[in-house]
Amino acid sequence: MGEPLSISYNQDGACFAVARRDGRARGFSVYNTSPYRETFGRKFRDGGVGIVEMLFRCNILALVGGGDEPKFSPNKVMIWDDHQGRCIGELGFKVPVRGVRLRRDKVVVALAHKIFVYNFSDLKMEQQIDTAANERGLCAISPTTERTVMACPGLNRGQVRVELFDLGTTKFIAAHETALACLGLSADGSLLATASEKGTLIRIFDTHTASLVHEFRRGSDRARVYSLAFSPKKNLLGVTSDKGTVHVFRIPETPSASSSAPTASPIPTPSSNGARTPSSSSPAAGFVKKLLPKYFSSEWSLAQFKLPSTARSLVTFPAADPDSCIVISERGEYSRLIFDLGGGGKMSLVERFDFADRAAVDDDARDDDDDRL
Repeated sequence: MGEPLSISYNQDGACFAVARRDGRARGFSVYNTSPYRETFGRKFRDGGVGIVEMLFRCNILALVGGGDEPKFSPNKVMIWDDHQGRCIGELGFKVPVRGVRLRRDKVVVALAHKIFVYNFSDLKMEQQIDTAANERGLCAISPTTERTVMACPGLNRGQVRVELFDLGTTKFIAAHETALACLGLSADGSLLATASEKGTLIRIFDTHTASLVHEFRRGSDRARVYSLAFSPKKNLLGVTSDKGTVHVFRIPETPSASSSAPTASPIPTPSSNGARTPSSSSPAAGFVKKLLPKYFSSEWSLAQFKLPSTARSLVTFPAADPDSCIVISERGEYSRLIFDLGGGGKMSLVERFDFADRAAVDDDARDDDDDRL
């Protein structure tokens, strides 16, 4: 069943929420990201929570039951008002919910083979999308009012479907040759980051043109990428994986040379006779690129850090600290890291807290049925 905790950031990374499936401290807690502090929470003695999704900093959350004794059905998304201490709406399905995403006007629910989009004000369904197998509930939606963009798996392996709601159009991106493992959108929805199950390459696409603009190398060994997060200014990308590592990549303002070259296309397009499609580069340059492994041509990370465990972890960038990032894990570890924007290299740990232990302290102090922490 994995770790007893499930974690998520709110839409701007200023807070994170923790869902607790099992044990005596079942329920959820919400923490401020920077500075670190617990802000509120709820303990349920009659069942566990498997998924919690915040709506910015407000009192409305989406909850999905989890654990050996779920508080709510794992097939339902419950809209919870913490001021009232009760559910004010629900969405039911025939199969377990894999993921939930919120913005002020939409609720997005990911199932194993479908994505549902609802209007938040009345919970009426707006769209239903078929996807490839999506057990991890991959889905991302831009939170700002600038534009509404959603990214989810397409029907084909390694394909991303991008919904541009403001334009009423859909784009399909052949991002990888193997199945998708992680997706991430910039706050304004203009950039999409992707990783496949192989986990060695991270690709960034322009959502409106569906074109590849950057390609980064996380490493040479296969890894499961846990999270992809853009900084508020879109100049940095944070990556965490099951290697227990955190990588920060610098995003150039213009498309990088390696990713704009024909050889960096996710799926090369052959001509009708099976030969490569002609390009504008010289024959000599093409010959060199053919010999040069992509291992050397891809861009490497600016800064790196090794976490104490390989548990699922998520990264975000505090808006007020351009040279730092926050990493939380399902082991209950909070880490604040700083890095040198100019020179890069190994990041430094400046703060670490354990919010898993905090749950046990809270549990010992309360015995009521449903308690506000």
